[in-house]
Amino acid sequence: MTRFIGAIDQGTTSTRFIVFDQAGSIVATAQKEHEQIYPQPGWVEHSPAEILRNTDEVIAAALVRGKLTARDIVCVGITNQRETTVIWDRRSGAPLHNALVWQDTRVDPLVAYFAGQGGKDRFRARTGLPLASYFSGLKLRWLLDNVPDARRRAEAGELQFGTIDTLLLRHLTGALHVTDVTNASRTQLMNIESLQWDDEVLRTFRIPASVLPRIASSSEIYGEIAHGPLKGVPIAGILGDQQAALVGQTCFAPGEAKNTYGTGCFLLMNTGERPVSSVAGLVTTVAYRFGAAPACYALEGSIAISGALVQWLRDNLGIIRSSAEIESLAASVADNGDVYVVPAFSGLYAPHWKDHARGVIVGLTHYATRAHIARAALEATAYQTCEVLAAMEQDSGIRLAELRVDGGMVVNELLMQFQADMLDVTVVRPQVTETTALGAAYAAGLATGYWKDTHDLRKNWGVDRKWTPAMARDQRGRLYASWQKAVARSMNWVE
Repeated sequence: MTRFIGAIDQGTTSTRFIVFDQAGSIVATAQKEHEQIYPQPGWVEHSPAEILRNTDEVIAAALVRGKLTARDIVCVGITNQRETTVIWDRRSGAPLHNALVWQDTRVDPLVAYFAGQGGKDRFRARTGLPLASYFSGLKLRWLLDNVPDARRRAEAGELQFGTIDTLLLRHLTGALHVTDVTNASRTQLMNIESLQWDDEVLRTFRIPASVLPRIASSSEIYGEIAHGPLKGVPIAGILGDQQAALVGQTCFAPGEAKNTYGTGCFLLMNTGERPVSSVAGLVTTVAYRFGAAPACYALEGSIAISGALVQWLRDNLGIIRSSAEIESLAASVADNGDVYVVPAFSGLYAPHWKDHARGVIVGLTHYATRAHIARAALEATAYQTCEVLAAMEQDSGIRLAELRVDGGMVVNELLMQFQADMLDVTVVRPQVTETTALGAAYAAGLATGYWKDTHDLRKNWGVDRKWTPAMARDQRGRLYASWQKAVARSMNWVE
């Protein structure tokens, strides 16, 4: 009997369940969006109850579409939006507050306070990360200090903290409180060398250790699903979404890199079994750990806003009616008309790490149209990727020969060609672009013997399309210089 692997892909805007076969091809899928909650400027929340409800629904829907039952599924992997932070009652599992999403900036005052005592890099050697509103640890601190009675209950052992992977595992198994090394590495609470919670950081942030989950590998059998149509099926893989995409792209050798174009944009390069400290504004993160094997690490450049900028043009400005329209609108003009959009809606992430930056549209004249703004919005993702890749090459000493790409925006051929032109590097789209879910499936399948090893996984990877650079060097230089001027204009908006 042919059997399959399931993957829960819980992202920033939606939840999906995808079933893969041994060749890494999609057998069945279902997806459902969830509400984006903005209580104040800079605050971003999700309803944990809605996410859990949607997860149950997409699992059931995908199984129906594929005419599958639990007997057809060997195991399930989980991949998730990272850094998004939840606390819940240890006994009941009921969340005490909406999830604080990775884009949320309400902890900026805490970042400034702790940076004032020792600089933004005071924990970089321990955690691989600069102090920033992005990571989970200070979000957890905010919840403990601001949710009524949360700190007392946490210190009494009544509460649990988790990123979305941990929330899903608790919900699906009814009991487990576990995270994997990749998600733990994004909390700023884990020691990047020991792969354990760091006592000094916990003391500094006033985080009681009792709320933290156990840190496990990315590929092992954690437990079985306790309810629903997949009851009895083991959960055997957990990877943060960007690390999952690295695995799905089979970037298992040091120097191999991928870029995911989703809500944000995330470029990761495998650096092998030793963490590489960044001097160019990147972060050091755990790439994956398969079972008892040594962990592998990555350098990462995180961009907060890429696909979310297209959604903003659609939902806030009404420039397009659907996200798919942006390519034809942008292609209706020959160039950007000297218009640049810097989408620093929650500050600038890598390689700048400037919390005080805010979004700008610059270079406007009477000549500019909505088409020029649409083109500038697409190009913003490519420019930000150029900044990150330059930092990555500086840190690693490796000049990339090609960039593997995935995520929802890689169907946009105008963007992909412009990316290749600006990077002066070949851009490669794989046959299976759902690499985030595929990476979670791979991790689970390795734990259960569905795939023997990473060589099996490499056999599944194939090229769909390549884009080669076609822009003159002087034009590339002019465009990038104008982008850098636009970035400078976005700085220091918040006093």
